[in-house]
Amino acid sequence: MPVRGLWVLSHRQGHSAVMRFSRRYPTVEKRAKIYNKASYVAIPEDKDLLKALLLELGLTDENKNFVEYRDNCSRINKTNVYSLSVSERKLWPVLAVQKADFIYVCIPLVEQSLTPPPPLLTINSISEAFALVSGVMLFISVGQNSETEVSSRLAQLPVLVTQACPLGSPVDTNLFALHDNSATSANQTCKTPAWKTSKQKGKAQIDVSITEKVQSTQYDKGDDSDTWQVFGTVSCKCNLEAITPNVIVGLNLPANGSPLQDILVHPCVTSVDSSMLISSSVALTDDSAFNGPYKFPFIPPLDTFQLCYYTSQVPVPPILGFYQMTEDGSQVHLSIKLKLHETVKNGFEYCDAKIPFFNRGQIKHLEYKVSHGQLELSREKSLLVWVIGQKFPKSLEISLNGTATFSSEAHPNDPADPICVGATGYVKLSFRIPDYSLTGCYADQQTMQVFSSAKPKIVTSRELISSDYYIWNSKAPAPVTSRSFYA
Repeated sequence: MPVRGLWVLSHRQGHSAVMRFSRRYPTVEKRAKIYNKASYVAIPEDKDLLKALLLELGLTDENKNFVEYRDNCSRINKTNVYSLSVSERKLWPVLAVQKADFIYVCIPLVEQSLTPPPPLLTINSISEAFALVSGVMLFISVGQNSETEVSSRLAQLPVLVTQACPLGSPVDTNLFALHDNSATSANQTCKTPAWKTSKQKGKAQIDVSITEKVQSTQYDKGDDSDTWQVFGTVSCKCNLEAITPNVIVGLNLPANGSPLQDILVHPCVTSVDSSMLISSSVALTDDSAFNGPYKFPFIPPLDTFQLCYYTSQVPVPPILGFYQMTEDGSQVHLSIKLKLHETVKNGFEYCDAKIPFFNRGQIKHLEYKVSHGQLELSREKSLLVWVIGQKFPKSLEISLNGTATFSSEAHPNDPADPICVGATGYVKLSFRIPDYSLTGCYADQQTMQVFSSAKPKIVTSRELISSDYYIWNSKAPAPVTSRSFYA
């Protein structure tokens, strides 16, 4: 989705604001007139835009006094999207982000009437404008931020923004990659667009990687509901010829796969099925579920990029856990059972369970019995690590029972925690399963299309990684995570 303009202003305390970079897109502005119709408001000159923005943000000296429309209690701005007063009308939406001594501004194109203003969540160009602003902001602010360095980066912005946002359509927000590749433009012999300055390096190849992270909080209690959620990222790297290759990457699900939801695509994606975007984890019903196929046509950026993000509500967590710990003076008795779900691939790169003990001192004696793997005591003697290994046994169930005796002598480095007091404690699982995704999602090489003279090699991979995977002691109170948000 295009943007109407991009600006970078410098504003220091006690100094006048200065416009350091300005880029407008006349062709997008013409489209804004057509889409917005009577609600269209033209972007003013830079000096007037600067004045209106500072007034809205309350950054001018004459605005130290109370301003009714801006400062009254009924107005609570929870976003970085503002409405600017321009020629007795309102210019909206204007994305403005302040960081250090700079203000980064972008005005996205809204492809509908602005009367009444549509909800921000329905304006796809807002997220793309924010991604573009974030890329520029990161490029300007990284490093020591000396005046010389910042001035040098600002001087590079015109060329980099031309590549990142040709004709107002963001295609790449990684300005560092654009900067690294722009040096090769002088050696090009083929005719390429001005905004595409790099050449193919080596053999043509497309890499598509799916990484799913699963979070889970388990209690083994009737009153507290277990929660789990999958977060996926599809990363892509296209090493293709320089003349704007078009690529279509397809993601598929098996018959019993879990639908992808909350899909957020990279700005380089040129179009997307609306059914994919409306599939949401916060929907009250399952009517919004979209089972694919998921197709993403795009013009690839120069470096590795995240083609899309998604969530999914899988039926069960990959590993179900049971943890009980009771206190007996200086001793604690613990019992842990883990079960790998039968539908999950039984092949790990690593799998271990960490059992920390807080506010207790050091373990001076340990007795235990494990049905699988091995148990290790950390050097600090306050953490047990159950190394499960690369496979569960055929039964898919393993257990650990033991008794730990703690020393009464306190040490300055003994771990403390305000939540894990008394018998309150947890087991944290860490694992990675290569060549597997919990949703079943995979990149379908058969449906991938590359509109390029050279036939590229296509490499796909996927993995499942644990993230914040906790099993709490069912014999003690535990912090509760509500699942109503995902219901």
